[in-house]
Amino acid sequence: MYQVGFIGVGKIGLPICRNLIERGVSVIGYRRSSLAEFEAAGGVAAASAAEVTEKAEIVFSCVPDEAALDEVMQAVAGGVRPGQIVVEFGSHALSALKRQEHALSARGAIFLDGEVSGTPGMVAARKAVIYLGGDKAACEAIAPLVEAFAPGWYHFGPIGTAATVKLINNLLVIVNIAATAEAMALALKTDVDPATLIKAVAEGSGGSTQFAIRAPWMAEGRFMPAQGEFQQLAHYFDLIGDFAAEHGSATPLMNCAADLYRRGIADGMGAMDVAGMIEVIRSLPQPKTE
Repeated sequence: MYQVGFIGVGKIGLPICRNLIERGVSVIGYRRSSLAEFEAAGGVAAASAAEVTEKAEIVFSCVPDEAALDEVMQAVAGGVRPGQIVVEFGSHALSALKRQEHALSARGAIFLDGEVSGTPGMVAARKAVIYLGGDKAACEAIAPLVEAFAPGWYHFGPIGTAATVKLINNLLVIVNIAATAEAMALALKTDVDPATLIKAVAEGSGGSTQFAIRAPWMAEGRFMPAQGEFQQLAHYFDLIGDFAAEHGSATPLMNCAADLYRRGIADGMGAMDVAGMIEVIRSLPQPKTE
């Protein structure tokens, strides 16, 4: 079995690593902050991204923004070996992904565009879905590792195609959570038992993955610990907006929903789970009745 490296052992990276380790995969990991939970799960702590690259056969990475991606991949490129596969699971602009592909391929390595569709809880339960873009043979080579933490995975084509699908997926996430909050704000004003209502709607024509996950939390007022923060989802607004503009496609529903998330962030809810959107809806002016 491969020695796998993981750079960015955070909210998504940690459950991925746990699943790999539980299935007998040796994982060496690095992040800027504490690796205590990772080590407790059986991972081997590294002192740097460069050390991960040196000691691992395959390198996974999941970093939050373009600046972090550039920094990490610069360190990786310094020690990468010909044929070594490097997969980035964070969401970034196509230009950033292409830049990393160019830099690593110049050193003989293979860079893959990866995306995780699912909350940390879904990743922990092996219910997330993985999107991959890049060399198909390399994607198939890492398939046994991917299936250790996410049995469902798809290869879409060249670098950037996984990111494309993630943006489309998250457009729906953004709108669905806002719609769930609006529906639940109304539902909780009625005399219907919330638990029964949630079960019925989740199983009916109006249900969605986000409704099934977040509606119970909204009913309970449970917004911490966050599985997906307001500020994390806000990372996608410009990415989706720019991508849609490039393709000449309007996003009126997402634009309206994005304004609601921004309102929540302005009210200090940035680190709160997006289930807190119900509080944003409740804070809006109520319709006047005659």
